[in-house]
Amino acid sequence: MSELITDVTGNNLTYRIIGAAMAVHNRLGMGYKEEVYERATAEELRRNEIPVETQYRVEVIDEGSVVAIFFLDLFVAQTVVVEIKVFGHQLTNDELAQVINYLKATGAPVGLLFNFGRRSLEYRRVFPGRAAEGGVPGRLGRDNVKRSG
Repeated sequence: MSELITDVTGNNLTYRIIGAAMAVHNRLGMGYKEEVYERATAEELRRNEIPVETQYRVEVIDEGSVVAIFFLDLFVAQTVVVEIKVFGHQLTNDELAQVINYLKATGAPVGLLFNFGRRSLEYRRVFPGRAAEGGVPGRLGRDNVKRSG
């Protein structure tokens, strides 16, 4: 029998988180607020004996001063940042940039971005990459659009 597939966390943790989110989406469908999916996903993870913290507080400190405070929807096993959205449209680079910021702030190796607002659960794995290694995470999205004129 083949070995379990491993991910950047060194095990199958992200696969298990995605499975938990799919189970929640299959049960609840679309149409609820973000908080409902956040709580339901956290409970599903706990039922599967996966440690999770909700609304995890992260401070960004610059020269001894707190310059930003983030609240992660879910922080799983102190390893995976999970951001939950409920949009009728597909995920954009703005949501991706938010997760990249969270990865930079936490030092986590991977993030998961979920959109429960569509008929099928949409998800993306997000890695810190070079932008987050030595400087400010790159802003993606509207700022990169070239305007004609």
